[in-house]
Amino acid sequence: MNIDNLNNKQKEAVINTDGPMLILAGAGSGKTKVLTTKIAYLIEEKGIDPYNILAITFTNKAANEMKSRVENLLGISSNVIQISTFHSFGLSIIKRHYEKLGFKSNFTIIDSDDSLATVKRILKDMNLDPKFFNPKTIRNKISSAKNELMSPSDLDKFTNNEIDEVTVKVYIEYQKKLKVNNSLDFDDLLMLPIILFNENKEILKYYQERFKYILIDEYQDTNQVQYILTKMLSAKYKNICVVGDPDQSIYGFRGSNYRNILNFEKDYKDTKTILLEQNYRSTKNILSAANDVIKNNKNRKEKDLWTDNTTGEKIKYKRCDDEKDEANYVVSNIKKLIKENVPLEEICILYRTNAQSRNIEEAFLRENIPYKVVGSFYFYNRKEIKDLISYLKLIYNPSDDISLTRIINVPKRGIGLKTMENLTTKANILNESIFNTIDSGKELEFKKIILELQQMSEQLSLTELVDLVLDKTGIRKELEIEDTIESQSRLENLEEFKSITKSFEEKYGVVSLAEFLDEISLVSDVEEHKNRTDVVTLMTVHYAKGLEFDYIFLVGLEEGVFPHSMCLYSNDEIEEERRLCYVAITRARKDLTLLNTKKRLLYGQDSYNPPSRFIEEISNEYLDKEEIKQNTNSKLNKIFKSSNINQYEEYTPGEKVIHDKYGEGVVISVDKSILTIAFAHPHGIVKIMKGHKSLKKMES
Repeated sequence: MNIDNLNNKQKEAVINTDGPMLILAGAGSGKTKVLTTKIAYLIEEKGIDPYNILAITFTNKAANEMKSRVENLLGISSNVIQISTFHSFGLSIIKRHYEKLGFKSNFTIIDSDDSLATVKRILKDMNLDPKFFNPKTIRNKISSAKNELMSPSDLDKFTNNEIDEVTVKVYIEYQKKLKVNNSLDFDDLLMLPIILFNENKEILKYYQERFKYILIDEYQDTNQVQYILTKMLSAKYKNICVVGDPDQSIYGFRGSNYRNILNFEKDYKDTKTILLEQNYRSTKNILSAANDVIKNNKNRKEKDLWTDNTTGEKIKYKRCDDEKDEANYVVSNIKKLIKENVPLEEICILYRTNAQSRNIEEAFLRENIPYKVVGSFYFYNRKEIKDLISYLKLIYNPSDDISLTRIINVPKRGIGLKTMENLTTKANILNESIFNTIDSGKELEFKKIILELQQMSEQLSLTELVDLVLDKTGIRKELEIEDTIESQSRLENLEEFKSITKSFEEKYGVVSLAEFLDEISLVSDVEEHKNRTDVVTLMTVHYAKGLEFDYIFLVGLEEGVFPHSMCLYSNDEIEEERRLCYVAITRARKDLTLLNTKKRLLYGQDSYNPPSRFIEEISNEYLDKEEIKQNTNSKLNKIFKSSNINQYEEYTPGEKVIHDKYGEGVVISVDKSILTIAFAHPHGIVKIMKGHKSLKKMES
């Protein structure tokens, strides 16, 4: 097998095949190439059976990319290799051993919205006020517990307040409902295999024997349950190769733990560690700036990216008046790039939060520049699509109360809340699914429709079944009668769903409803269909991970925006923000522009924040600084003269204040014109302009 196209470190990573290996792969260092070549090397040079190889990554897109590359190297024999996401791998184990876990073969997987709906119903059954016991908070606590492998009784040991106590009670009922509904949530796909292995050592031994060689991509993004799962699988042979970069660990808010990669050498004593430091993506200036920023983090593995690429242009740094100036500057520079025939798909605007896109979008619309916003809204999240999927889930698994509750009155059938409450109570008493307890009324008509569709589904293709569902349920007729622009759009979306089933059928042949539901349940990074490619891309930095563009505009580099205001008081969170900035910088191949503003209107409030610390961390030799001159009659001057603010009002830490909206609070710190104030739940820590008219000192 020819590996001459690899550099020396990449070759070393490929040819060392036995025992634990840690590959620290810097941004743009060719880690996917190394992983896929290593898989091919194991089979072609070491004679390893493809059946004994497991390769895991995090997204469907990354898994498909890896499959495609391995297939190019090995041909049809690559189909035997298990290359999948963690969740897809977990599902494959559960589908094989569902009986030992107490499920029936036709179990369904609920998404995060359905999970939240279940929590809301449980709170309602308990007569608990959702305004105080926030369903999202409780759902997230349950999800976190599952990802820490904590049962309700485990979680109960850590209760500190009433919300924690209620969470434990809801968790117990939530698990009962899932079992009665023969359903799993996304967290179960990782948690249940570990429970299975702990309770059935012979099954664990089977998988240890099967997967003698394990390769894991993006190891810095693993959470506790993923960490334990891979440790259990690799315990016998210890042929585990993990690839990742602690400097690109940016998903702490999802539960990922970058310490898993930092501690890998402690977990596996004979680890061979290889550093991939040669970057093939960016110019020297861009790479030097990225190194300048990330070296300020303490919790990292030391490495220094380098490149043989050209020095390139200096990084442009612009400080604008406000968010309008910032957006206009970005658009005017993109218009110059368009005149230079730069393809639009090679241009990307990155920001810390989705809310920052609005002004940029408005500027793009004014100038008629085509663009797409990635990650803020996608096809499968549209109501009509979720309704259709719920019908398909119910046809497949009539015990799925979550899907039934969503669509029993879609389109409207006159089945009201009272009827649903009675049905739910009856189902709870009988410990049955709602579907099985239906025996009269309009709900029985609905039940007969589902049973008829279920029977007919056995003789139809997926696309034919979708057409039948739209007709038999009355969804299509209702939207046609409504005859509005919105209803027409929804009809078009439903028709577009048939494109998905058709392409699925063309890819796999005639497939079952079960396989199709599995596939779409696992889709997390959904691609929009019929997207134009010749557009400028707008996205948060989190969504940009793994992507690269010739031209990057990184906006909003201010303290309180990036780094985010919620992260300013924790060293760990500041380090994650710095890693996020490192990821943003290393997305750029040729040209990088950094922007911030003196004043920014965000979330309905004006803020006056200093430049981000990350800009200060970049050496001036890599920066081309330019300040956009402020107009004489600028809005900024007017706002500072506004009667809303008394610049001379003085405050001291510990002083009690009262705010028109937030109520009573205590000043935590004073920084020039900004007060940091602690208010009661649910507001918490809030930054407010000193002397604002809504704020008053309380008499002592």
